Amino acid sequence: MKRIGIYAGSFDPPTNGHLWMIEQGARLFDELVVLVAANPDKKSFLTERQRQEALRGMLVNGPANVRVEGMNSGFLVDYAVRMGATHLLRGIRNATDLEYEKPMARMNARMAPTIQTLFLVPPPELEGLSSSFVRGFTGVAGWQRWVKACVPQNVFNIIAQVKGSV
Repeated sequence: MKRIGIYAGSFDPPTNGHLWMIEQGARLFDELVVLVAANPDKKSFLTERQRQEALRGMLVNGPANVRVEGMNSGFLVDYAVRMGATHLLRGIRNATDLEYEKPMARMNARMAPTIQTLFLVPPPELEGLSSSFVRGFTGVAGWQRWVKACVPQNVFNIIAQVKGSV
């Protein structure tokens, strides 16, 4: 049976932490779909198209078994069933992430018992990194130095263009 994983998120913007998760997922699954999902609870920094472009750019020389797609509405687990996925991949940086993810994983398991949620814990140097953290830096003088350390170069270029710093 082909192992298909889905790593979904808003990726607004994609970070080095997301890249680490994608690299791990590519090793674990025969196929990994990186799904840019709309989150109505969040105000977007980058458009969905920019986020997909950023992710594809990050993966230009990456694993061949990874593809980037978008999803504008509906339940992730329903999408996963349609795609024939076997797993949902989620990152757990801290206890807060775990408390948020556990009930989601349980609900997804009820809705689609054949799909497992797999949690990965990133290395310590990525533990505090999040898209919100990166977005928070972009308004501060000298932000470029800090953001460059948190995202791949192609993502930095997109952020700089959005911020008018190119």
